[in-house]
Amino acid sequence: MQTDFRRFGTMVDCSRNAVMNVPAVKKWIDVTAAMGYNTLMLYTEDTYEVDGQPYFGYMRGRYSKAELRELDDYAAEKGMELIPCIQTLAHLNAIFRWPQYAAFRDCDDILLAGDDRTYQLIEDIFATLERTVRSRTVNIGMDEAHMVGRGKYQDLHGWEDRSELLVKHLTRVAEIAASHGFELIMWGDMFFRLISGGTYYVDDLQVSDEIKKKIPANVNLIYWDYYSTDQQHYENQIRSHRAIKENIWFAGGLWMWSGFAPHNSYAITATTAALAACRKHGVQDVFLTMWGDDGAECSKFAMLPSLYFAAEAARGNKDMQSIKDGFRGMFGMDFDTYMLLDLPGTPNESSTWCPNADKYMLYNDCLAGVMDTTVRADAAPGFAACAEKLAAVGKTSKYGYLFETLQKLCELLAVKADIGKRTRSAYQQKDMAAIRALIDEYSRLTELTDAFYYAFRRQWMKENKPQGFDVQDIRIGALLLRLRHCRERLEDYAAGRISTIEELEGTPLDPFGRGTEYHEGPTQLNSWKQTATVNVI
Repeated sequence: MQTDFRRFGTMVDCSRNAVMNVPAVKKWIDVTAAMGYNTLMLYTEDTYEVDGQPYFGYMRGRYSKAELRELDDYAAEKGMELIPCIQTLAHLNAIFRWPQYAAFRDCDDILLAGDDRTYQLIEDIFATLERTVRSRTVNIGMDEAHMVGRGKYQDLHGWEDRSELLVKHLTRVAEIAASHGFELIMWGDMFFRLISGGTYYVDDLQVSDEIKKKIPANVNLIYWDYYSTDQQHYENQIRSHRAIKENIWFAGGLWMWSGFAPHNSYAITATTAALAACRKHGVQDVFLTMWGDDGAECSKFAMLPSLYFAAEAARGNKDMQSIKDGFRGMFGMDFDTYMLLDLPGTPNESSTWCPNADKYMLYNDCLAGVMDTTVRADAAPGFAACAEKLAAVGKTSKYGYLFETLQKLCELLAVKADIGKRTRSAYQQKDMAAIRALIDEYSRLTELTDAFYYAFRRQWMKENKPQGFDVQDIRIGALLLRLRHCRERLEDYAAGRISTIEELEGTPLDPFGRGTEYHEGPTQLNSWKQTATVNVI
């Protein structure tokens, strides 16, 4: 069952609130090892215990050293390498809420390069990892540090070429890592961004020999890319990365980070092109990322079809029927049936992108209606049809709980998707009969929201530590209260206790759609803040 690559693995995000619990990680190891994966990264920005750093991951559900040792032992038993995936420059916003770290913050979520306290933290990290995991490879992150050197660092040291600064910081990190016996990999984008003025995917990046010579020998680059279905694009970028470092890793993406529903269909298409390029150009180390942007609402196990497909593609299998047969043999469930989990993101259309109507229509405010211009006329019946299809799957599979969660969500969205538009229309037409009917629908919505909440909570607790679900409580709890508020405002208006509903006056603008009545293409807006309110949170 081995693949054609030296390392072929997954990276699961355990930093965006959803920290996979130990039983779920073991189950993940079992499932992926059975498919032929031999590597696992747990992406932990601060969600792991570090000796001497009590506030690092404090109250975030961080993995203890004992838990990591247990998982490392279990992975080794299954023939899998557990590679730490951490951050040593940016993406550390969670620690900066604590005054203990504020003094060595550059700006945004970036550590202060050149500061001894930064390197003491990094020393503590590597000393802990040395005593915790077998692997002597560590992914040190260092991606998307867009403003590195432009905050406190510039105040202290003045202007400095940021490519030089990045290399200096990387050299310090590499020296610390080497003292503990580690070789490093890092996301490759910052070399591109700092040289090109912010752009990552550059076909012919010109990097000076001086910079290349300064990159430590024990550091290799990861080319990460989740955004193309064109093989030639991946080939061009492989060549560009090898202009900096010959031995590169590749990280693709299994799209599960834009809402409650997965995007297996797009992930399969993108992965096909990416793996073909990697095989053609002899890239030996490949892994697939599974991020949890803006809430980590989607289950990792919702990605089993694209996960299985990728493993077969990594063995050179292009026969879709044999892939589907193999999937059924392993999971006892029809491949295409499992793919129904994709439906809530785009209930009425197929797309080459990854729209997330399942999320932005859930949180779209019924009075402000920021997303109302994207709501198609067939959105509500589309969600109703999705709910029926998902319900038909039932609980015949051990993964039936995933279908139940999205079924409950679709039942809710079958009412909520267009209720804001219908509310505005009834109000502006002074249709009191329609308004009274809507009052009953708002009452029904709270019941449907409750049903979805409890299904979603069961899913979360089955797979993740409880820490982090407070964010979902806050979001869905606010939605429930807001629905009650909208209903009560309509009741007051219908009873003549108020004469206007100010939010419903006027015509909404169209910031995300392409027309006030019909959205002509898929929308992706994975931001709770932007859909829940136009005001300041």
